Amino acid sequence: MGHVEWAEFVRVPRLPRPGEIVHASERWEEPGGGGAVAAVQLAKLAGEATLFTALGDDEVGHRAAAALRALGLQVEAVFRPEAQRRVFVHVDGAGERTITVIGPRLVPRGEDALPWDSLARHDAVYLTAADAGAVRAARAARVLVATPRALAVLIESAVALDALVGSARDPGEVVPSGALPRAPALTVRTEGADGGRWCAADGRSGRFPAEPLPGPVADTYGAGDAFAAGLTFGLGHGLGREAALRLAARCGAAAVTGRGPYTAQLRLAGPPAPGGGLGR
Repeated sequence: MGHVEWAEFVRVPRLPRPGEIVHASERWEEPGGGGAVAAVQLAKLAGEATLFTALGDDEVGHRAAAALRALGLQVEAVFRPEAQRRVFVHVDGAGERTITVIGPRLVPRGEDALPWDSLARHDAVYLTAADAGAVRAARAARVLVATPRALAVLIESAVALDALVGSARDPGEVVPSGALPRAPALTVRTEGADGGRWCAADGRSGRFPAEPLPGPVADTYGAGDAFAAGLTFGLGHGLGREAALRLAARCGAAAVTGRGPYTAQLRLAGPPAPGGGLGR
């Protein structure tokens, strides 16, 4: 459940300095945003996934919906009478992405005519953006995982989270202790190639390692969203914490080896065994 952005990518040797002109070696565009990227990764792990979202009622918004369905998603969307949000993404020679956002974020709302009752039949929901009513509807799923970027509505909704997952290196994703009315059962903070940290509501904590990259870095766009999707799938499938984090790290590592967010996302050869083993 969350937001979609229409993303235009350019690959450049480095970011331009003020006043400088650089030449792109490659250009492409496709739907992006945390909700879209995580939903596609979930579909590749689970075999199916549904994206609850809001899109602009313009040519770009309808093109985004069609492209997401072509990527294998069931898309449950409302179309708002405004422009679809866009982003412009520079990918530099090291694969790092730098993003310029154009337009406000469009989010699903509890008052929207979406099939909210169906969420009670979902094993897990990953939430990137919504209003408080939609967050409460998402809580009907067996497992609810969210990003800290939805902090304001998570506080307003006062729901209990099974996991909160974000980057320890992004100031916008660091949540002060006690900020949420109810402590998440699990809080995960990623640290890129250094792995990351986890802490449980009962006070236990620890670290998890990064997984080896299955190939050279292509670009880092969507790696964090793929990690979050892997964690959501693992917890929803009944994996233990360690196995769910290992699967999430595999998803993040795979994502950085492909152009854009989707081309190298992890697919499981077989279903992971609850409590431990993973498909190869």
